[in-house]
Amino acid sequence: MNIAYEASARTNRGIRVPEVRLIDENGPQIGVVPTHQALEIAASRGLDLVEVAANVRPPVCRIMDYGKYLYEQSKKDKAAKKKQHTVQLKEIRFRPKTEEHDYQFKLKHIRGFLTEGFKVKTAVVFRGRELVHKELGHKIIDRLTT
Repeated sequence: MNIAYEASARTNRGIRVPEVRLIDENGPQIGVVPTHQALEIAASRGLDLVEVAANVRPPVCRIMDYGKYLYEQSKKDKAAKKKQHTVQLKEIRFRPKTEEHDYQFKLKHIRGFLTEGFKVKTAVVFRGRELVHKELGHKIIDRLTT
């Protein structure tokens, strides 16, 4: 069971208001009834009284199977999570001494990644004394952007 749903929806004896707006398990609204009467109706049908809208007066409660409700909510969450599209990031690394053929090869890969819808991050990696020549890194990046 998902703890977030348990905390958000009060059920049965957890509903501590004098009266509630009651909705039947099939959908039609029964009306505003005392909470103890709504609990009796739910118990007689073998179902739970679940608070679906707590921020209105009187709170809206529905007669339903709470376990089934939690299961359906978790299925909806999983389906929504599957539909989310995460943008992947591809990183291409250059060195200050990257030769022309290697540069063209990496540039071809960058274009391919961009056409496939990926985001591309380029990095120029310096080692040792190469840090003195930072302008070479700027030249590579400027050359990529043109």
